[in-house]
Amino acid sequence: MAAESTIDDYPHEIDEQLTSFNSSVNAVKTMLDKLMSMSRNDLVEKLDPLDQAKLDLMSAYTLNSLFWMYLVTQGINPRDHGIKQELERIRTYMNRVKEITDKKKAARLDKGAASRFVRSALYNPQDKDSRKKAASKPASDSPHPKRPKQSRTEVQ
Repeated sequence: MAAESTIDDYPHEIDEQLTSFNSSVNAVKTMLDKLMSMSRNDLVEKLDPLDQAKLDLMSAYTLNSLFWMYLVTQGINPRDHGIKQELERIRTYMNRVKEITDKKKAARLDKGAASRFVRSALYNPQDKDSRKKAASKPASDSPHPKRPKQSRTEVQ
């Protein structure tokens, strides 16, 4: 009977929020169990340095966020606590890592492709038609027979 009275001591308007909180805590617990099941060295070996930094930042941010929630449950205002500055510092590093990741994903100039684009953009259909006609006609049918080359001494 004592257990029933403690269950009814909270306002029923927050039932939905408590249920959501409970499911969120269970999700965090599940993720932490997965993370803690592997040794850190095994996990880090599989990651490149950028992903290692992401993992470290995520871990630090998660722990500090959990501490923030702990302070709230204890009735302490976390905005007046040093945890706020720590979360801001971690967020700054997360933004730096994001910038590095975005730079890696940024498009790089392929000079060969760019020159082909420019060449085709400057394409003149008349040039192509004259090239096709010249290539398709035999040399003997050309209206202007080829002249023999003259040496420089003959020209002067």
